[in-house]
Amino acid sequence: MLDVSAFGEDFGERFFESDGVARLAQWLTTHAATCPPVAEGTRLGAPLQRPSKIVCIGLNYSDHAAETGAAIPKEPIVFFKSTSAVVGPNDDLVIPKNSQKTDWEVELAVVIGKKASHVAEREALQYVAGYCLHNDYSERAWQMERGGQWVKGKSADTYAPLGPWLVTPDEIADVHKLPLWLTVNGQRMQNGNTKHLIFNIPFLIAYLSEFMTLLPGDVISTGTPAGVGLGMNPQVYLKPGDVIALGIEGLGSATQRAVAY
Repeated sequence: MLDVSAFGEDFGERFFESDGVARLAQWLTTHAATCPPVAEGTRLGAPLQRPSKIVCIGLNYSDHAAETGAAIPKEPIVFFKSTSAVVGPNDDLVIPKNSQKTDWEVELAVVIGKKASHVAEREALQYVAGYCLHNDYSERAWQMERGGQWVKGKSADTYAPLGPWLVTPDEIADVHKLPLWLTVNGQRMQNGNTKHLIFNIPFLIAYLSEFMTLLPGDVISTGTPAGVGLGMNPQVYLKPGDVIALGIEGLGSATQRAVAY
């Protein structure tokens, strides 16, 4: 792992809209030898600068819909997550003040590479800069019992750890065949595969671009498989001291420790 800070740009909207991934790759052909390795133990931030929006898809795995008692959606369920929730992949999860039902959700996140508006599904993957791991933390009482507006239960600080990597599409043979998993205190809770997405990634990009312009660096989080605390009987929620580990094949893994507010 190389420190490419000498390239001189954050990985944000301007970087992506100016073909930054390709420019960085070209820069590395002549500068890699002078880039120092990242020291072991260095804190990693999120692999992109704060996006203009994080667009999330709810109930996008049939087994997750079933465990929550919800019907299979006929169209994608769309909600936003505050961008102030973004943190690094191994940062602490801060359980919010007055939270009783903080839950976990391992998800595949799609990072948009160029402005997308009214995109055809057959062309949608051309708008992808890369993919990364996301834990879509959720406060279920705030999500479901405080007016039914999901954004309230999704947006607390530290509720959107991203990374460790932004993986470019050429590094992924088939983004719709990726195992994903999550454990709490070493116990496997989620064990899914992106082949079970109800709405696949090209469809989601095209669909969302009907309703809003997706900007370079925007994140689409594609939903979680079964195994969340909400779906258990009795329900299980996170408490200070819990250790949450998660990963997606090809996208790396992350570990977060729950701490009190």
